[in-house]
This record gives sequence, structure tokens and C-alpha cells, in this order.
Amino acid sequence: MYTKQEIIIRSYREGKSQRTISKDLKISRKTVKKYIDEYENFRQQKSDSSLSLPEYLSQPINYKLGERSKLKLTQEVQTEIDRLLSINTQKIQSGQRKQVMKKKDIYEHLQDQGLDIGYTTVCNYIREKENIPSSKETYIRQEYQPGESCEFDWGEIKLQIQSRQVRLQLAVFTSTYSNYRYAMIFQRQDTLSFMESHTSFFEFAGGVYKQMVYDNMRVAVANFVGKHEKEPTKALLRLRGHYQYSHRFCNAYRGNEKGHVERSVEYIRRKAFGLIDSFESIESAQKKLDITIQKINHTKQQLTGKTAKQMFVNEQQTLLPCPPKLSCYEEAYLKVDKYATVCYRTNRYSVPDHLVGNVVEVRIMSSQIFIYTNDTPVARHQRCYGLHQWIISIEHYLSTFKQKPGALKGSVALASCTYLKSLYNDFFNENPRDFIELLSYCQKYSIEGERLETTVKRLLDSGIKHITWEQLKALLGNKQDTGNYQPSDQTTGFAKQQLSQITALLN
Repeated sequence: MYTKQEIIIRSYREGKSQRTISKDLKISRKTVKKYIDEYENFRQQKSDSSLSLPEYLSQPINYKLGERSKLKLTQEVQTEIDRLLSINTQKIQSGQRKQVMKKKDIYEHLQDQGLDIGYTTVCNYIREKENIPSSKETYIRQEYQPGESCEFDWGEIKLQIQSRQVRLQLAVFTSTYSNYRYAMIFQRQDTLSFMESHTSFFEFAGGVYKQMVYDNMRVAVANFVGKHEKEPTKALLRLRGHYQYSHRFCNAYRGNEKGHVERSVEYIRRKAFGLIDSFESIESAQKKLDITIQKINHTKQQLTGKTAKQMFVNEQQTLLPCPPKLSCYEEAYLKVDKYATVCYRTNRYSVPDHLVGNVVEVRIMSSQIFIYTNDTPVARHQRCYGLHQWIISIEHYLSTFKQKPGALKGSVALASCTYLKSLYNDFFNENPRDFIELLSYCQKYSIEGERLETTVKRLLDSGIKHITWEQLKALLGNKQDTGNYQPSDQTTGFAKQQLSQITALLN
């Protein structure tokens, strides 16, 4: 539009020739002639020629665009892309920015849905929706040998566990040679999780890499000595000493120096939890993560034409021998209080009631807590990361309940087990002693909750309205079939002989 104005002004206001205008503006003479002829036609259509020049110069340029239909970017495709972008917006608003789906993820999702569309078309459509500038940086690709090094990093994920948003930590390992990935979910980025992730990975790999690469994470770096030197933590030194590998720290604020795992963290996070982030438990989230990683490791890589799994199988032959698994736990000696519990980080864990007043050994792992007395295990619990919670096993209080059956109904021990509480309220509300006998019987003969639940269901299906302790004992006492018993020929013959004699007497 600026060029058109200059041409008309110089021609009619300044009286310059078309050749001069073309030379001054450095444009084609045909272009100059086109705009002048266009203005002449416009002026002839106007009755007042004095007003035609300002009106013409203020008009916007009209481009002639063809009406072409979109062959691939159909309304169905646009609707699905808009839905995924809406999910991304919701994740950003809920603080899950790192788990949004990128253009590549959206494209792969459309392919999985059977929608025929190109990656460039998807990118162009999304770019029109959200015009986000990106900074570019140059990276130098490195070449690695099998078994040479492996990179480790943490990543935060936000998941809905039983409809409640929780922050969890993703521990990710990536081989620099094969690009094979391995990941685990933990509650925290602490020393126990750091050590357990390594012991599990080395055990899974069946060997140890010559070098592990870390950034400046607090569980690996104890202190900064000078500008470039870093002092490793006791946990890292313990891992190094046991598994006999070397380590390397990347420079501060240069996570890209371990580019494999940096990309792996955000890549795995998006692939596993970009679309589905609601689970019943952390264990089910870990299963979803395992399935995703297995799919990633079995996908062909562009540069090698092989899958990460194929390259990792060959790489395993070059790994250093893996020593026995390192025990990773914190140890504490705690006194059992009057409630038959020990308190660790504001949470209480139950122990057998006969240990009240004793000091017990507590071994704390990232996901479990083991309790010992005189080197004998007496209790095991799932570790709780909440505050002021009671983690109770009802079997720890059976001796006390036998003496105080009235305390069973309102006890935290009964309330902590939903199924047992329901069973008690439905059938044993008036007979707490029978219920205590049932629990003691199950504990004595190691009868699991699943078998008890199945037995109760069998009785209800048979038409029995009220279940008693004697009925359950009769069914639970039956030995489960362990195989087909084949009696000896001698026993069979003797039995037949006795039956024949009895038949003869009756006749």
C-alpha cells in the first residue's frame, strides 16, 4: 500500500514521469503503469475528481484469494485438535505446564485415531491458534560407545490420585549410546529415592555403566568447592563405592549438557501423562508409565533404524558386572507408646501390642517401613508421606481386643480396614468376640483377606442371610485342593475288600 501511494503522489502531485518513478523507487515500470492506470479508471467513475485522489489512496489493498477447500484439515480434525489444546490450557491453569501435549504428541494422537493428516498441517493450524515465539540454540551432537555412560535426572509430575492432585517425582535413566529409557515414580527427590532408583536400574540392566552423569541436584552434590569443583554427597559416594562406577557433573545451569535425559524427562512425562493423568493409586500410574516406556523403547530410531531395545540388548554385554543389590534404608530406634505405635515424622505405625514400652528398630525405605525387634521382623507398613496419620494393622491388637472386646467397635484399627469394618457391622455387631476369634484364626493360619472375602461371598450366594463365625471357620478350615491324589493299589484293594465284606453282612 505504501508503494501504491508513493507512485500516485509522485505522478499527480509532483508531476514525475513513469520512468523517473520506476528509477527512484527501484521497481518495475510495469508496476508503476499498473497503479496509474488503476487510478485513472477509479477517477473516471467519480463525479468529483478533486476528491478521488484522497479516497483512492486511503483504500486498503484487496488481494484476490482463491476459495480452496481444505482437503485434510477437516472440521473433524480441527475439533479434535481444539479439544486437545483445551486440555493443554486446563493443565497450564492447574500448574501442569510440563505435562502439556506438544504438536508432535497431538499429531501422533490423531494418527492413532485413524485421522489422515500431515504433521506440517497440524503445526500450521496450531501455530495460527497460539503464536508462541521460540528461542533457538545450537547444540553439538556427541558420539558414545556402548556401556560408556548413562544420564540421570529428576522430573516433577502432577497427577490426580483418587481425585486429589499430588506432586510426584520421576526418576529417569537414559543410555547415551542406545537411548534406552528407564523410569520410576517416587514421592520425593530425597536420598532414599535417589539410591533406590539406582539399585533398581542396575539390577534391571544386569550391569553397571562406566560413568553416570548428573546435574547439580542436591541429592548428588553436597557442596560447591570453588567455581567448577563439586563435592559429592555420601549417598553418591556409597553408590560409587558399591557399584564401582565414575561420575560426572554438568556445569551449573547447563542441563543441556546431558541432553539425552533432559529430553527424556519431558518426553516421557508428556507421552505417559499428557492425555491421562488420573489414577486410583501410584502403583497404577507406575504401570501406565511402564507401558509407555516399553512402547518408546520398541520404536525405531531415525538415525540408526533400530529400536532402543535392540541396541540396549547389545549394550548389556559391555556393561560392568553388577554386584549384589545395595540395601538402601534409614535406620532409627524408636520406643513403642501406649497405643502400640511408633512415631516417625509425625505419622504413627502400629506394632504388635505386646511390644508396648519396648524400643524397636525401624528401617525406613522410600515406599515401605520395616520394624524389627531382636533382628526379628514384627511389622511392615506402606510409608505415609502425609502429616499426623495413623497407619494401623488390626492384627497387631488382637490380644488386647480379646481382653477388651468392647473397644473393637470404635477403634481406629477396625476403621482403617473398610472391608473388615463392613463385615463387622453386617454380621458381628452383637458378637465382637466371635469377630475377634475370626481375625485370630486368619492370622494363625495365614488366611489372606482375598480368601476371606471369597468365602463370605460363597455363603451369601448359597442363600444364607446371617453369617456366623462357625460357618466361616468350617469353610476356611477346608484345605484347598493341591492336586489330584492318587491312592496306592494296595490301599484301593483293601478298601474294596472291606466294602465287599460289609455288603455280604448286610445281605
